[in-house]
Amino acid sequence: MTVLLTRRWTVPFMRVAVALAILVPDYSRADPVRQTKGGFEDKFRQLEPEEWPTPNVYRTASGAPGERYWQQRADYRIAAELHEAGRSISGRAEITYTNNSPDDLPYLWLLLDQNRFKRGSVAERTRTVAPDEAGKVSEASRAARFQQWEGGFSGLKVTDATGSSLPFTINDTLMRIELPQPIASSGGRTSFVVEWSFPLIETGVVGGRSGYECFNGKGQDGNCLFLGGQWFPRMAAYSDYEGWHTQQFLGAGEFALEFGDYDVSLTVPDDHIVAATGELANADVVLTSNQRQRLASARLAREPMYIVSPAEAALAERGGASGSKTWRFRASNVRDFAFASSRKFIWDAMSVPQQDSANPQVLAMSFYPKEAEPLWSGYSTKSIAHAIKVYGDLAFPYPYPTAQAVNGPVDGMEYPMITFNDPRPRKDGTIGEVTAAGPKNSLVGINVHEIGHIWFSMIVNTDERQWSWLDEGLNSYVQYRAEKKWDPNFLSRLGGDAQSIVRQMGAAEQSPIMTHSDSQLNYFNTTYRKTATALNILRETVLGPEPFDRAFREYACRWRFKRPTPYDFFRSMEEGSGTDLDWFWRGWFYSTDHVDQALDGMVQVGTEGGANVYQFSFRNVGGLAMPILLKLHFEDGTTETVNIPAQIWRYDQKAVTWQYESVKPIVRAEIDPLLQTSDTNRANNAYGKYGRPRAK
Repeated sequence: MTVLLTRRWTVPFMRVAVALAILVPDYSRADPVRQTKGGFEDKFRQLEPEEWPTPNVYRTASGAPGERYWQQRADYRIAAELHEAGRSISGRAEITYTNNSPDDLPYLWLLLDQNRFKRGSVAERTRTVAPDEAGKVSEASRAARFQQWEGGFSGLKVTDATGSSLPFTINDTLMRIELPQPIASSGGRTSFVVEWSFPLIETGVVGGRSGYECFNGKGQDGNCLFLGGQWFPRMAAYSDYEGWHTQQFLGAGEFALEFGDYDVSLTVPDDHIVAATGELANADVVLTSNQRQRLASARLAREPMYIVSPAEAALAERGGASGSKTWRFRASNVRDFAFASSRKFIWDAMSVPQQDSANPQVLAMSFYPKEAEPLWSGYSTKSIAHAIKVYGDLAFPYPYPTAQAVNGPVDGMEYPMITFNDPRPRKDGTIGEVTAAGPKNSLVGINVHEIGHIWFSMIVNTDERQWSWLDEGLNSYVQYRAEKKWDPNFLSRLGGDAQSIVRQMGAAEQSPIMTHSDSQLNYFNTTYRKTATALNILRETVLGPEPFDRAFREYACRWRFKRPTPYDFFRSMEEGSGTDLDWFWRGWFYSTDHVDQALDGMVQVGTEGGANVYQFSFRNVGGLAMPILLKLHFEDGTTETVNIPAQIWRYDQKAVTWQYESVKPIVRAEIDPLLQTSDTNRANNAYGKYGRPRAK
């Protein structure tokens, strides 16, 4: 105990640590956010022995996969049909599951995310409504819909490779399949078949990540647009750190899945156009000769070109299906499959070249109804191409053959190679900027964000249900970088700029970033904006661009097509940058402390060797340990900004005195002059000539 205790005591107390060890309780397992004794809180204490899992052969102390890292595999062969009149889907999936774990598995767990929309689901029974929303039309309409409609899977049937039934149990949004014998560890394999059906949700009424939208208003064509996401029973994840991932789907936390190959046949009305994960395998059957020629040309085009033109889509809208067609798609090494189908789709595409990649050409594509015009033809596919280039530079080159955006009722959702995004022109048809949520700005931002999710978390395969920030926050940070490369004056909605979260940082209703996804207070601001801003501050103010970029890229590369945890990210960033960042993770990710640094005084205490000696009194009002960026104004009109590292707070986390020597007299000093740290109170940031700055 003596050794552990003395390692946690700072230098001034080292002499008495051994003497007191017998008398003082062992606090080595105390709260990692607030270890306190006699008013002292060590914000620089190491997180590893308290909060982070012990490194092992699966995950190393460096943040890299270990020598015995493993993950499961699930391959799917699916045949499904979209029933347009009944607004439903039915299907059959043959799933081959490979057990690469060191454990024999006597049963399997599958995800039934559509069961969230059963009336008696945990999600519905625990759904809460804010007082100011209880009487809104949207909530009333949703409640009325559930009186006459119920979602969720039905007709479930599970059989083995011989056609014999396998017993199964439904537990809300999970299904357990009992096996006749365990799947052997380290490479054992089993195959089985699942059959199912379910009614699609009307997304605009019920809300969700897929569903349908019909255009039945005045002057519209009466046709519908269908989005298939989380639409079939999928293998739950089984990992080295959790075993089976059996958290129910409540709506906020998304999912964790296994990689595999997909061969999917989708039967739809014969006048529909289908977009889906992977590559179209039977274009000669489902496309016209002209459409096939255009698709071939688009693979070399550097600007978007139509595969299905507006005129062709308009003609399809006025017609009607005479039968059905089956579209077949294949995708390799993906963790999910999604699709979209409608006769309304306009389809454009262009090629995106990549350097230093095994995949030198990516086909960027957009699918949208006429109601999305002229916004989507002008900006959608171009913004996809932009995301591919920027994310490729900051993380790793895009490894898949296609990247797609589909316009529909879902306000932003990602799946491998395909995304669902909702921006459309204003009712008056305009698309220009007014606010950050203006149609043009919104489309570019949401396309970049959702395409970016194909990196985080469709490839860097994080557990979104437990740690949404690890994909949403990291992705929002890279999105911010991409938006600024698109336009330096881009009005970003998802954080990045230090000032964007000042109001939130001081708010009472918030929880730490590391809070579970389904329990997160102020979910959007914390998971997306605060995480993105924290990482941008880490890059610009704490580490510097080069160390941060190198470490971030290394994390992304070492965990692509693998399953990282937050601790792998934290450790990778520390090792890659060569910087101990436990104090940063503790403050920004494990606490709700905020930045409020005060400059209480500046006094000249003498001269030494011809230099003026000044002492500055700093106070950490908000509790979050951060560097002090101090701008000094000299009597001759010149200035200098000094970056005082966060370790200035290591002996006293509340108030410190700092000394500085200058040949030139100092007349004024100011903390955070360029607004780089999310300081919540500008009124206490300056001292000297001209007084204090006015609060903003």
